[in-house]
Amino acid sequence: MDLQKQTAPRVAAAELRASDADRDRIADILREALAEGRLTADEHAERVEGVLNARTAGELEVFVRDLPAARHVSAAPYTSAPSRPTPGAVPDEADAGIVAVLSAAVRRGRWRAGRRLHAYSVFGSVEIDLSEAIFEYQQVVIRAVSVFGDIQIRVPENVSLRGTGGGVLGNFEVATLDSAEADAPVVYVDGWAVLGNVEARPRRGRIVADILDRVQRKADKGVRKHL
Repeated sequence: MDLQKQTAPRVAAAELRASDADRDRIADILREALAEGRLTADEHAERVEGVLNARTAGELEVFVRDLPAARHVSAAPYTSAPSRPTPGAVPDEADAGIVAVLSAAVRRGRWRAGRRLHAYSVFGSVEIDLSEAIFEYQQVVIRAVSVFGDIQIRVPENVSLRGTGGGVLGNFEVATLDSAEADAPVVYVDGWAVLGNVEARPRRGRIVADILDRVQRKADKGVRKHL
């Protein structure tokens, strides 16, 4: 009897099954191309129909191959974001805090996410919406503690999302998300839900469009400063 483990063949990225999120992303590119006049209405309709019927990532890429936005569709090998922040990358002290005690607190719109945010809800509700936030750092930690309360966290759909925590007669739920961009932000949510609820998930249709350019500008500024 052969007890050696057989190594499964590696599946090429183009052969991976396409998800609904993949189809939505390609459809967004086609919609922008139509608005910019790069596609006619008939071409747009034909390609959208093809996107809906596509089964693999490779089949999807065919419909945007001749469009400028296709360069944002990653063809690089997939690398999963680490489950925990890089040691020393995120300080222990919070840059900002949100507290709701028998009340409601909301943080959304265009705001700077910082590196660490602490959120506490006691018989209250907290909403943290990062879908339009400015990410100045690649790693962001949100400490969320809910006691008889509710904490809702939303992130752009092209960042990575990780969670570590649990519930005590409550619900702690983080929808794991992986960005196709190696330099995209990673949001880490940790904490507890005690007879309460903590939930983090992506907001469909919201993306961080300028993260790579912003990181490059920051690096260039640092180089000039030391010249």
